[in-house]
Amino acid sequence: MSQQAEKNNHYLLSNWKPENTAFWENKGKKIARRNLVISVACLLLAFCVWMLFSAVAVNLNKVGFNFTTDQLFMLTALPSLSGAILRVPYSFMVPIFGGRYWTVLSTVILIIPCVWLGIAVQNPATPYAVFITIALLCGFAGANFASSMGNISFFFPKAKQGSALGINGGLGNLGVSVMQMAAPVVIFLPMFTFLGVHGVPQEDGSSLFLANAAWIWAPLLLLATIAAFFGMNDIASSKATIASQLPVLKRLHLWLLSLLYLATFGSFIGFSAGFAMLSKTQFPDVNILHLAFFGPLIGALARSAGGVISDKLGGVRVTLVNFIFMALFSALLFLTLPGTGSGNFTAFYLVFMGLFLTAGLGSGSTFQMIAVIFRQITVYRVKLHGGTDEQAQKEAVTDTAAALGFISAIGAVGGFFIPKAFGTSLAMTGSPVGAMKVFLVFYIVCVFVTWLVYGRRQKHVKS
Repeated sequence: MSQQAEKNNHYLLSNWKPENTAFWENKGKKIARRNLVISVACLLLAFCVWMLFSAVAVNLNKVGFNFTTDQLFMLTALPSLSGAILRVPYSFMVPIFGGRYWTVLSTVILIIPCVWLGIAVQNPATPYAVFITIALLCGFAGANFASSMGNISFFFPKAKQGSALGINGGLGNLGVSVMQMAAPVVIFLPMFTFLGVHGVPQEDGSSLFLANAAWIWAPLLLLATIAAFFGMNDIASSKATIASQLPVLKRLHLWLLSLLYLATFGSFIGFSAGFAMLSKTQFPDVNILHLAFFGPLIGALARSAGGVISDKLGGVRVTLVNFIFMALFSALLFLTLPGTGSGNFTAFYLVFMGLFLTAGLGSGSTFQMIAVIFRQITVYRVKLHGGTDEQAQKEAVTDTAAALGFISAIGAVGGFFIPKAFGTSLAMTGSPVGAMKVFLVFYIVCVFVTWLVYGRRQKHVKS
């Protein structure tokens, strides 16, 4: 973009210096907070779309379809698979296109799977392959997280990174709970009859308008797109090519922190996708749709808290303790399942809420670790090779944003693996115990990785 074009573009911030205290207090803080608020709204709606099938799949057979349990688990898992893959290119988009332009584009395209899903569920003859395609398209919503978190990292100073990313990610994650809370209500309301939506009669005398679960988000996505277009900004100093961002893939810390984030956020999004279906298979007499939203709600709020707590106590310390509790709750879950334990739904539900809490908290603390550690190692490396403070800070911001995006892509794989593991375990053994054993071992491994790599080096890697 030419200098004249930059001058005429009042959405472009050409001299952004969040580390300058005077600039931050007088001007930067207000702009950053406005962008954060709009970013949270767009990301929250993206998570609503991403996890649509977690609420829709359990109702498909009630409106005339005849899919197997494994097929339904697959539909809840596929959006996380495509979302994880798409997060890789999405993590590079903000420095190329700018945060404002990319937020607008990535938000408005989510209307497509919402509208298509609303049409598909109204025809019981719709092939399973069509639902697979729509589920994969919902993954575009999950990819938004990578670009959103990378974008917000440019706006805030280092000292505010954990809190800002925790708020953006945590309240964005809240979309899972909002969707799972809204869907069971709106599917019984004749909201879109003027568009030809007809309810399917149920055994209890009610009518199920399943299309509402998808269509309700379309007008909200349009409003969020307008807000992003007129209310967000691009940062000139955040511009970078893909080539300049790729070296971050060579950093060992990228892969180690990806492992930790897979265990935390991957668990949050995976449990969010599969909890309702899992509960239905283990406790078929319980109407889980009226209770499923509470887990993602706890996890999303805990994520925001995790970032704030980590800024004060250190991300390494918080993450280490958190993994210990994740392993503990995983072990306790065996005692609540039918067949291996009491088969008590209340105990099962409470232990799972503990898993949601720790998965959310750990998502915030590990992201704080990523932001702090990558800034430190990049600044050190640039200065070691004779770079100036300004060069070091600029490269640190670019590397951190790229790392946040790429690591978030790895973490999203958990959203596919967990519900698929539940479905496979149930299909092979009739029980989810096999899948839970894998998760328990994984959390124990993460305890040791956090302690051996980061806990013992806290004086060198302050987080």
